[in-house]
Amino acid sequence: MFERFTKQARQLTTAAQAESRRLGHGHIGTEHLLLAMLTMPDTLAGRTLIRHGLGHEAAVEAVRRLSGQDRDLDAELLSEIGIDLNAVREKVEAAFGPGALDRPARSRRSALGHVPFTGRAKKVLELALREAIALKHNHIGDGHVLLGLIRERDGLGARVIAESGLDLAALRREVIEELG
Repeated sequence: MFERFTKQARQLTTAAQAESRRLGHGHIGTEHLLLAMLTMPDTLAGRTLIRHGLGHEAAVEAVRRLSGQDRDLDAELLSEIGIDLNAVREKVEAAFGPGALDRPARSRRSALGHVPFTGRAKKVLELALREAIALKHNHIGDGHVLLGLIRERDGLGARVIAESGLDLAALRREVIEELG
């Protein structure tokens, strides 16, 4: 399938890997595909999403919130029920040593090596192929990947788009029209 990817679609998957690493994730999910699109304003997918008002930083914040990575919010919520995270950290570090609650350092190899696609991200790429075939295109471009992301609907990427107030059906129609 990757042999059908255009230069922009290949750059999109590379940018998705970079987004995954930037967020400290060990996988490439639908959210990373979306974030990558937003870093590529000269592509059909990036241009369309940005034109509809979805920005990269807002999408990153939505990904963090929806995936449970918003640690400040967690600390605030725990504080409301009487749990002091600083006190918990101090006790754990006293028992297990400094940094016991920190993420283990990733090796240089894992930081530079292959980052696997999640099942949903693979599904998005498969749906991108189906979209290309349905449109009678012999290539898969970034616009087809956006169509796959919209069609998949349940992944974090589509949830971020929907939460931002964008109409998925209207977005889909617009991308198909631009693809011809």
